[in-house]
Amino acid sequence: MSVPIPRQRTAVLPHQAAPAGHARDAAAGTAEAADPAAEPADTGGPGLTLLLIGEDPTSPVPEMRDRDGRRARVRTARNLTEAERLLTDDVHCILLDLAPAGAPDRADRDGAAPEEGGGRDELGALRAVLRMAPAHAVLVLTAEADAERGAEAVRVGAQDYLFRDELDGSVLSRAVRYAVERKRADLAQRQLTESRMLAQENRRLERGLLPTPLLDGSDLRFAARYRPGRSRALLGGDFYDTVRTPDGTVHAMIGDVCGHGPDEAALGVELRIAWRALTFAGLCGDALLSTLQKVLENERADDEIFATLCLVDIAPDGRHASVCLAGHPAPLLARSGGAPRLLPYEDGGPALGLLPGARWPRRQVVLGGSWSLMMYTDGLIEGRVGEGRERLGQEGMAELVARQMAAGLRGEQLLDAAVTEVRDLNGGELTDDVAVLLLDRGRVRD
Repeated sequence: MSVPIPRQRTAVLPHQAAPAGHARDAAAGTAEAADPAAEPADTGGPGLTLLLIGEDPTSPVPEMRDRDGRRARVRTARNLTEAERLLTDDVHCILLDLAPAGAPDRADRDGAAPEEGGGRDELGALRAVLRMAPAHAVLVLTAEADAERGAEAVRVGAQDYLFRDELDGSVLSRAVRYAVERKRADLAQRQLTESRMLAQENRRLERGLLPTPLLDGSDLRFAARYRPGRSRALLGGDFYDTVRTPDGTVHAMIGDVCGHGPDEAALGVELRIAWRALTFAGLCGDALLSTLQKVLENERADDEIFATLCLVDIAPDGRHASVCLAGHPAPLLARSGGAPRLLPYEDGGPALGLLPGARWPRRQVVLGGSWSLMMYTDGLIEGRVGEGRERLGQEGMAELVARQMAAGLRGEQLLDAAVTEVRDLNGGELTDDVAVLLLDRGRVRD
């Protein structure tokens, strides 16, 4: 049975006031409203809800039921402005009644942009609906003579098209169910594709943040670990690198961009690549950090963004090094036969991006013949420990590493044990990202 859509008639939806535009319940048509003996409306809760957009208030929409036998509700809107007001989360499908071919498009009258090139867009209303309701299934109603335009509507983005003169309840019910399921499948596929693209992008960022060290010809052993914080997706702003220049000097760096989004991760990649290029160009210490600060100032998305860095340049003989700190925690040094200790950090400079014209002095350090040097980001020391939930801190981290080294742990085993114990002391995953870099020089004749 086809039920005409009456003008200026509203129906109160469950848990919702009646909208001010044209709305009706398809199960409460004119015939039933006039017949007190008509079958009572279903009371099992809201079922399928459709939004019909069409200028003709008498457009026929057959009575239809969902799979549970509940009568479908139909809201009607004469234009896109009314449709936007009536489009709520409980609408399952939109039925767009296209104007006859050659008639002025309602999207033109609603102020939609014309088709590119200056001509009128015959499917402007559909394009406007798709922009307005990207997550909703859309069916178009058209005349049989406009079949080609119906097919074009599907190419534009509608789930299907129907001939308005051949509608019946079973055809419409089947088309709506198909459209809703197809839209769900399309959205799920799109989310899967976006997730895969995000994973690929994260892998590219990871390769930039966590590179392969260039230590050919060096007798130093390298190990590193990176663990994103529990509130992050995959990556944060921590980064590190290690290279050996032609003169035999080994240069190591670790840094942390404040923040944890993709912009911060990308900035970390830029700073790391810039550091490697500047290091091979012969810059070090204050001159290198001044240039990196200019890179950060030009590339950061916000003036509040800053980055901390720790630079270590190990002499070709492996016995001496210079350390330069830019607002970063001091490295941990363990000489042969001795307990690990923190290198002095009183002479460090500010983080990059905080003070224009800042200076970063270099401190000379005696390493000795056999040693281990651990560089890390503050995520390793900002975890909580003890009943009072105080911060672990640099001193607590140094004691922790000392116990593990006394137990004979070295290299990657030492890093794994340190990160695991810090996490356990925190009672779960750390909220901040953690990056740790370890350089070892084995026993040599002093």
